[in-house]
Amino acid sequence: MHTKTMEGLIGARTNMEMLNTPFRVFKEARRKGDTAMMERAMGYMGDFHEDAYEYKKEADEGMKEDAEETREITREQLEETIRNRREEREEQEKKLEEERKENKGDKIVDTVEISEDGKVLLKENAEAESMETETDAAAPLKPKADLEPVFYSSAGKVEEEKPEASVSVSV
Repeated sequence: MHTKTMEGLIGARTNMEMLNTPFRVFKEARRKGDTAMMERAMGYMGDFHEDAYEYKKEADEGMKEDAEETREITREQLEETIRNRREEREEQEKKLEEERKENKGDKIVDTVEISEDGKVLLKENAEAESMETETDAAAPLKPKADLEPVFYSSAGKVEEEKPEASVSVSV
């Protein structure tokens, strides 16, 4: 919050609260019928009232300045965000062009890395398939194993297949 706004708000509130004292004196003087005291109290009330409105104007000016500063900050942040996005997009376009040049304009190709364990399994499967094709070259291809469906518990252990429950409803 701008200092001008704070000063204005505090000054206006203070002067409005200070109006209570001369107003109370005015009421008492009216009850007693003392017109001189009533006029003095009205003079004080007018002074406090004018001061309160001056502080109100100061608070309004401060709030306008706050709003302008906030708009300027927001505008700068938006411009920076736009600038960053443009830079990111340009970098991505450059990377895509480099990949296209590497692939000689062909399709973009993804690469896959196979771990050492995966390489061992791949080699074992390839050897097993080559052995099967040598022995059963004339036989039609069969599935490697007739596996029954296996169910796992939440702990990760194999559970036996449970027979399906039957439900009968009569109405």
